[in-house]
Amino acid sequence: MSLTDWTVLLSTLAVIILYGVYKGRSQHDVHSYLLAGKQMPWYLVLLGVMSTQASAITFISAPGQAYTDGMRFVQYYFGLPIAMIIICVTFIPIFQKLNVYTAYEYLEQRFDRKTRLATAVLFLFSRALSTGISIYAPSIILSSILGWNIYITTIVMGGMLIIYTCSGGASAVAHTQKLQFIIILAAMALTGWLVVKKMPEGIGLQEALFVAGKAGKLNVITTGFDWKDKYNIWSGIIGGFFLALSYFGTDQSQVGRYISARDTKMARMGLLMNGLVKIPMQFGILLIGALLFAFYSFKPAPLYFNEVSFKALQERFPEKIAGIETQYRDLQQAYNQQASYLAGNSKKSSNIPESEIHRFRDTKQKIESLRNEVKDMVQKNGLSSDASDTNYIFLSFVKNTLPKGLVGLLFAIIFLASWGSVSAALNSLAASSLMDIGQIDKKTSVDPRKQVYYGRIHTLFWGIFGIIVAMFATRMGSLIEAVNILGSLFYGTILGIFLVAFYLKKINGNSVFIAAIITEIAVLIIYKADVISFLWLNVIGALLVPLVGGLLFLFQPPAPETGGQTIK
Repeated sequence: MSLTDWTVLLSTLAVIILYGVYKGRSQHDVHSYLLAGKQMPWYLVLLGVMSTQASAITFISAPGQAYTDGMRFVQYYFGLPIAMIIICVTFIPIFQKLNVYTAYEYLEQRFDRKTRLATAVLFLFSRALSTGISIYAPSIILSSILGWNIYITTIVMGGMLIIYTCSGGASAVAHTQKLQFIIILAAMALTGWLVVKKMPEGIGLQEALFVAGKAGKLNVITTGFDWKDKYNIWSGIIGGFFLALSYFGTDQSQVGRYISARDTKMARMGLLMNGLVKIPMQFGILLIGALLFAFYSFKPAPLYFNEVSFKALQERFPEKIAGIETQYRDLQQAYNQQASYLAGNSKKSSNIPESEIHRFRDTKQKIESLRNEVKDMVQKNGLSSDASDTNYIFLSFVKNTLPKGLVGLLFAIIFLASWGSVSAALNSLAASSLMDIGQIDKKTSVDPRKQVYYGRIHTLFWGIFGIIVAMFATRMGSLIEAVNILGSLFYGTILGIFLVAFYLKKINGNSVFIAAIITEIAVLIIYKADVISFLWLNVIGALLVPLVGGLLFLFQPPAPETGGQTIK
């Protein structure tokens, strides 16, 4: 990068760190540290919810996901608006009424202590692993830019983030997320415009979309039903609904954003607005990936987007790679010509012979085969810390195509996106481990300053833990898929526990506790067997807990409990 880019990048990051420290400087007790004093207006709730979900993974991996697999990933969010309505009707009023610090605090009042502990542990385990992946994502950038070891960059990225999250708590998280997300949306919109602007002369948005469509990259809706298909309208609406209901309704990283709202109305407005704007935002990010595919249909594309790994492969197998590059250049030249022909006739598409479209797709398939061959060589020889080239596609375009200054800004927003989601995750992990586990047996009051101190210690612990996890996140393929698969392994069970708590008032703590253990084992076995797409795991987990819990209560009623009480 140029000096201008480094200046923009470092200045942006420094401003965010200082702003976060400043906004979170007044922490008097655990209430202000974990809940920001419950003074957040609806727009901060909205930006916090969206920033927490839209991590660096979204902006690094989503365009690459569309580049390689098309835009069908957007269907993953189709169930989200319905989930937002249910959470606003059921979840938020209960959490606000009980004035809880965490979602799992409610479970002790409804069931018993062990159910609260078990659910909190499931959350802590799944969210801590996901946080590690989110820390790893921006580390890829530094590694790609500087050629640094990925482990060193992971420590640098995680360490910078911990500074303001530890010091400022929920208030710092909320206010920095506001600034981060505004910068992110503006920069991504500018990037989309520049992708089209940098197309060859005579190629505009219409022509680019036409070529992307003929290549199968605009497959927004796929209606075919297949249990193993990751993204279709059925898995998106049904599986996506259960995943969103669990994530936004029971994951403390999201619950913590809206229980810090000023009142129930502010919390509801923030979540409902999220339901309205999330799908268009994700569509726009994926559209950038489809436009990138069109861009590289008219101009030479890298054989392998991870430049560091490809150079290492060239050095180890110079003759083999030279031969592949020769084949690739010939195919790429033909492919660019075929794409130009399709674009030039896009306004009279009915006149394009089917044979030309078949030739275009056939050439594309041959190019993909060569790329897969290189990818396999990189993996087999241990030359890449990342198993997928998908995560480098957007980075490669930014680094090699965009003007000075904007490159630094784009890299900065990816850091900011990571910080927005990870800081919220660390705050929620600290809240859960402190309140659900650390203080669960403490009957005596703790000095407010000590509470803040303990909160910072817990935040620091989870920050270090996330960095350690990130060290092992180097072979997970597309990061946006990896983090969603990981969530789906646990979210269904957690949601099932809450569904019983809210809607099945007769089922007690012993029954739901045993049901949760049986369900989680079943979900892990089904995932390992690889018989269905991961989104359906959320449905199975959410429905199996009430079913098994109900059967246990009916046929093997446990002994009377003394710990819990029913919340009506």
